[in-house]
Amino acid sequence: MQKLIRNITVLIVVLSLASCKSRKITDNSVDYLPARSITKKNLEAGFSRATVKASMQIKYRGKDELPNINGSLRLVKDSIIWLNFSKLGFPIAKLIITPQQVKFYEKIGKTSFEGDFKLISSWLGTDFDFVKVQNLFLGETLMNLESQKLQVTIKDGKYELLSKKRNPIFDIKYSIDPNHFKVVKEEITHVGKNQNLSILYKDFNKINESLFPKGFLITAKAEDMTTIIDINYKNVQFDVPLKFPFKIPAGYRNIELE
Repeated sequence: MQKLIRNITVLIVVLSLASCKSRKITDNSVDYLPARSITKKNLEAGFSRATVKASMQIKYRGKDELPNINGSLRLVKDSIIWLNFSKLGFPIAKLIITPQQVKFYEKIGKTSFEGDFKLISSWLGTDFDFVKVQNLFLGETLMNLESQKLQVTIKDGKYELLSKKRNPIFDIKYSIDPNHFKVVKEEITHVGKNQNLSILYKDFNKINESLFPKGFLITAKAEDMTTIIDINYKNVQFDVPLKFPFKIPAGYRNIELE
């Protein structure tokens, strides 16, 4: 009788372990999910409000280290992004972005730009378009995850998504938080150009039932040059009326990009 009980106990333990092993893979108690499930949940957690109005605190360090500046963001989803930069209450630059073009001017050097996304791409060290810029500010992945074939690992308590097939031009790595399925970090590395772009999101606030980043840190590396842009949001509002005043002053020198 005791032998029978012992055998039953061993069988229960073995079955229990086998069940746990097939059911999930854990790293810091994170349940394994297939890539398709993660990308679906990331899409469901996507930002769905019509407009954003926010204040920003910005730190910049690159070829020149600029003093901390303040910024204002006004965004109509899929339509327009307006940015105003100031220091000690004095306006120093404005930027307006639509799906078709970028316009920019800054008062210190009296320079301006009107053209495509080459200006922003040169600032960040990788190719950008309107959707990527918008996603950057909204805390979304730069690329559409559902259009990619991805593999999943669990690292540091997060889902790490990598392409199943190596891209000959660039590598992309995404880190997704298992609690809210928003992207918390993504890295883009240009294989042949020795360029790397890293975007780190500083957690998310729930504002009027919508998740929105507290801020983000951009680190762009190219050759021997590193650019760091540190942005923190304040006074975030959704679905409010917006205006987009913008006019390049007369006499400003146009920036020429190759």
